[in-house]
Amino acid sequence: MSSTAIARLIRLRPDDDVAITPSDVSAGSEVDDGSGAPVVVRDDVPRGHKVALRPIASGARVHRYGQVIGFAGRDIAAGEHVHVHNLEYREFDRAYEYAVEVPVTPVLPEAEQDTFQGYLRSDGTVGTRNYLGVLTTVNCSATAAKQIAARMRFSGVLDDYENVDGVVALTHGTGCGMAPDGEGAEVLRRVMRGYLTHPNFAGFVVLGLGCEDNQIKRLTADVRMREDVPVYSATIQEIGGTKKTVAEGVARLTEMLPIADRARRTTLPASRLLLGTNCGGSDSYSGLTANPALGNAVDRLVRQGGTGVVGETPEIYGTEHMLVRRAVSEAVGRKLIERIDWWRDYTAKNGGSMDNNPSPGNKAGGLTTILEKSLGAVAKGGTTALADVVEYGEKVDTKGFVFMDTPGYDPVSVTGIVAGGANVVCFTTGRGSAFGCAPVPSLKLATNTELYDHMTDDMDINAGRIADGSATVEQVGEEIYRKVLAVASGERTKSEEIGYGEEEFVPWHIGTVM
Repeated sequence: MSSTAIARLIRLRPDDDVAITPSDVSAGSEVDDGSGAPVVVRDDVPRGHKVALRPIASGARVHRYGQVIGFAGRDIAAGEHVHVHNLEYREFDRAYEYAVEVPVTPVLPEAEQDTFQGYLRSDGTVGTRNYLGVLTTVNCSATAAKQIAARMRFSGVLDDYENVDGVVALTHGTGCGMAPDGEGAEVLRRVMRGYLTHPNFAGFVVLGLGCEDNQIKRLTADVRMREDVPVYSATIQEIGGTKKTVAEGVARLTEMLPIADRARRTTLPASRLLLGTNCGGSDSYSGLTANPALGNAVDRLVRQGGTGVVGETPEIYGTEHMLVRRAVSEAVGRKLIERIDWWRDYTAKNGGSMDNNPSPGNKAGGLTTILEKSLGAVAKGGTTALADVVEYGEKVDTKGFVFMDTPGYDPVSVTGIVAGGANVVCFTTGRGSAFGCAPVPSLKLATNTELYDHMTDDMDINAGRIADGSATVEQVGEEIYRKVLAVASGERTKSEEIGYGEEEFVPWHIGTVM
């Protein structure tokens, strides 16, 4: 056993019961917990995992971030590895105090705001990209839609239109075998309407089969399209089969290209940005580096008059009592609790629980319970007031920090946030999620330097520098914010360069498949 400390644990609060290892630590090693009294590590502990700083009695609450992350499943000795073998999830009472700590964030006048180069659309919305889309009403038209988009890409016709970013096929696995008037059908139509009116699109082919539950007429009945967006709607059955449909789709999109190509970027204030945030493949560093740095960037955007959206309701579970304290009103706070209650009921009906998270990858990265994961995930929302709570795919009209009710599954979550109007997305990951979300550019933020170096072609920013001690949360937050402005102005992200985005269009399926 070493007589001197070989590593300094990452301890967030003086009253925390556990701290995080910055590197692999061997049993018998001494580590520094920040108090000046070395801790002898009793087990081999992987990087990013937790070490007990003091004895913890069986059944006692275990704290990290100054909050409860679980309960000791047995007596835990100081220096012991704390993870799934001795830390348990349990329900516990949380006091909901609405709007008692509402931060006041001064917003800069528009004339003093930062700017970016975006597309000002005819309805006043602002785009960051300029795509044509092929949107399917049902899985049965997915193959034809993908063939239309592929022919447009590989024919060379797009080469003559430098202001058009490309053609996106938005396909999915549902649209039929569902109650036409049920919640699932309405959620699907809400998402599709959100994409049809998204400012990153300049034209659409809407393609159905013809006999599906999700009829085109039902979809477009309540959509107010922009005047500058041509839309062609048809079904495979009425056109006369797949080959004719593909040819017709290509012809229609080709006609739209000159119209879409007229769009030009113009200087716009940062208040016109709606930043969607998401985390996937999280690890113990997520709540220490990338998520709080992203929250800092959201705070900066909110001060500019912009909007930051956080989703993944199952992954803020256990922190909702913290969020409602900073809700702008009791009504907004209660909207969040209503969604939490809906999820409790939903998971129970499907034989699950709110602790079905974390995933195996999250646990390998050091996260043990949903409570611990949520405390890190909620940091993406920054520190400003909770301005509103909206349902999945609902249009986000409120400025500031907004919460959207989405599942924790990454592509489903981001699909809803984009449908709500996000024109840039930031995605944090500690394990190495592969993700993009066409038509919206998605920045990937690595939580640790090892991941950034290992998957550098996928990662845009290394937030691991915070844990390394070479940068602060504020410095990385500023870097993320400036990168958001650059990407909104046309700079391509790593996921765009690779070609991610189409397959990640995954509307949330709710209800019975019949």
